[in-house]
Amino acid sequence: MRTEKASILNEVIELVKASDFCFVMNYGGLKVAQLTTLRQALRKLDARAMVVKNNYMSRVAEQMGWAGVAAMFVGPTAIVTGKGDVTEVAKVLVEFAKQSGKADIKGATMDAVALSAADVMELSKLPSKDVMRGMLLGTLTAPAMSLVRVLNAPLLNVLYALKAYEDKKNGSAA
Repeated sequence: MRTEKASILNEVIELVKASDFCFVMNYGGLKVAQLTTLRQALRKLDARAMVVKNNYMSRVAEQMGWAGVAAMFVGPTAIVTGKGDVTEVAKVLVEFAKQSGKADIKGATMDAVALSAADVMELSKLPSKDVMRGMLLGTLTAPAMSLVRVLNAPLLNVLYALKAYEDKKNGSAA
């Protein structure tokens, strides 16, 4: 392998190693403007789209120990890598594939696990990390809030009784 090709391969390997996820998509038939739009949307999410030769991606998969992903590296291939909220990136990619009509998602890898295109579609339907954290926090605080309400109930009943007594006393004096 020539030094230029080895350098490119090493760059791709380092990029994938430094990422939390790697989506693989078919970009055939897309115009440069469409790819630029996708790249701009991904940049906001700390992700990057990159066109990579299939034989390079096969070697990357070999280096990373990904099993069962060789079928993804057929035809015009682009990868999307990055850090952060994987569900937001999946949503952007799925929406882009629907709008373009030409691009499609071949699959992904996340934590050395291969995901199919259907898995990526399901991943895009999940709420974002922030929403899931909020849901978890609500679930964790619900029992404590219920306990506070139960403990306050007798005190509130006494206060309501005193208020009623006061109102009755003021109403009869008038």
